[in-house]
Amino acid sequence: MKNRIYKYFFHEFLSYFTVVLFALTAIIWTIQAVNYLDLVTDDGHAFSIYLYYSILTVPKILTKLIPFSFLISLILTILKLDKDNELLVLWTSGLNKIHVVNFFFRVSLLVMISQLIMTTFITPKTLNFSRSVLKNSQLQFVPSLLKEKTFNDTVKHLTVFVDEKKENGEYRNILIRDDSNILTQVSDGSSTIVAKRAYMSNDEKSLILYNGFIQKIDSKEDVNSEATISVISFDQTTLNLDGLTTKTISDPKIQETSTIKLLECINFKSTKYHDCTKNSPAFINSKIEINKRLGIPMFLPLVALLICFLLSNIKKNSSLNKYILFFITFSFLIGSEITVRYSGLSSLHTLTYYLIPIGTLPLIYLLLIKKFKYENL
Repeated sequence: MKNRIYKYFFHEFLSYFTVVLFALTAIIWTIQAVNYLDLVTDDGHAFSIYLYYSILTVPKILTKLIPFSFLISLILTILKLDKDNELLVLWTSGLNKIHVVNFFFRVSLLVMISQLIMTTFITPKTLNFSRSVLKNSQLQFVPSLLKEKTFNDTVKHLTVFVDEKKENGEYRNILIRDDSNILTQVSDGSSTIVAKRAYMSNDEKSLILYNGFIQKIDSKEDVNSEATISVISFDQTTLNLDGLTTKTISDPKIQETSTIKLLECINFKSTKYHDCTKNSPAFINSKIEINKRLGIPMFLPLVALLICFLLSNIKKNSSLNKYILFFITFSFLIGSEITVRYSGLSSLHTLTYYLIPIGTLPLIYLLLIKKFKYENL
């Protein structure tokens, strides 16, 4: 009988949890995706790359929203069961409230394990993969390079300036600074291209320049030699822009680094990805990131126990008490996000951060036992 009751409770909780989590994720993902449009408009990536990159950020959003969604879902589940008088029937039939508390505690452990899997494995993997998608993508919207009265340096070592853009697609007074031989294929050194007019080819992969010159600066062969400057004039020339890549950050950030590599960094076993010397900013940030991944999910059982105080004669509780309980529980979640930012400063900070949920859990559980043991139903 109890198993059927618990299955029903779990089904109700899971329904609310799924709806709340994915509804909030859809809202935040939409807002975030709008911000990522700069990848197309400014950086010149293809729309498919933008969409793929945006989708790969969904696990990060899910991970962030799991604690709050768990809190809301648990509250909605208890209030729904109480509104339908289902809890009253269970209490009068002799079901011990502490058994329901234990059930919700086990549910919180299940959600905690799920979030741990997300934070330690899935999210860093997808974020790192999304970075590689940008790193390996080529510039697709070449016209985004040619912005009027703007020095555009979207492509690394390449700066483009256009004085005026006509409605017929003509560009006036173009200056291109090529510091890495991307366009001019100079063996060494850099070059500057100046043209009075230019048009984009029909396939938007080439730029046709008219009435200009190319100034090439060959690098010194040795310290005592002088750089050689040569100028080549042209009536018409074509620059192949196909295959250009943007200078979007391609190195993995701390949150995109795998948990294993972060642990190696903390133990001074790896310095390949970040500066892992003790007390360096990267070392401290690695500790903070590890604490985020492992510590924040540990607050979920604490949330479950705090919300279980709603089981105490719900109908006799004022709405104000329910809001106070929500505020207290929500404050623990906010506190976990704030305190984790200081958890990497020292071993004492780290220990204190983990002791907050671990030390508070038995106290809250004992209070629940005492409250439900002597409560008149």
